[in-house]
Order: sequence, then C-alpha cells, then structure tokens
Amino acid sequence: MRFRELTDEEWARIRPHLPPTAKTGRPRADDRGTLNGILYVLLSGCRWMDMPAVYGSHKTAWRRLKQWEQAGVWERLWRESLNAAYRSGELGPTEAALDSSTVAAKKGARASATTGSRRSRGRRSTRS
Repeated sequence: MRFRELTDEEWARIRPHLPPTAKTGRPRADDRGTLNGILYVLLSGCRWMDMPAVYGSHKTAWRRLKQWEQAGVWERLWRESLNAAYRSGELGPTEAALDSSTVAAKKGARASATTGSRRSRGRRSTRS
C-alpha cells in the first residue's frame, strides 16, 4: 500500500475522534501533520527517525501514536470506518474476518508445530 496524505474529506471524518487540545500549556503540534507522519511510517515501514520532517518531529508522532492508542482513538476510527462502509453498501453483513483473538482455542487440541520444549543451542542459560 502506497502512502498518500489525508484528503480534506478524510481529515473531516477523523478530526472529531481526536482528543481535544489542552487549554493551558504549550500548543500541541498540528494533529493533521502528525497523523500524516504516523501513516507515513506505518505504511512505508521506515524507522521513526526517518520520517520526513515536513510532518513534524518523529518523537511527537511516535508519542501521539501511543497516546491515541491509550485514549481509544484508533478503535473509534475503525468502528466509524466500518459503520460508514456498512451504510454506503461497500461492506455487507456476510463479509467477515477471523483472527486468533476471535476464535477460541479448544482445550486438549493438538499443540502447534511452533510449540514445544526449548532446546539448548550450546550456550549457558540463566534459567533455572
């Protein structure tokens, strides 16, 4: 997926879901620029420190990603996008996706090939 900056329409849908700015203290960095920086890093796969300076500080972008995660911003945006797709008919009730967090593992099921005992690789272990 190639990166492109948010359109005005996309920004108008996203903006209401972001936390309000503080009434006191230092003014916060531009939310739209910071979000574009976050999307640039996540879609391009580059390191945070390689984010283009036009989007602001990479430290601010990383910190904002974590803060918005804790505030539930990403889940609200996901739910709003999903609801918009249902309303527009782009997504129907018969389409679904499953992952390991939604499908329970049954007790007594066979262990996967990746589980098992750890083998020594010839190094001393700090485990007791």
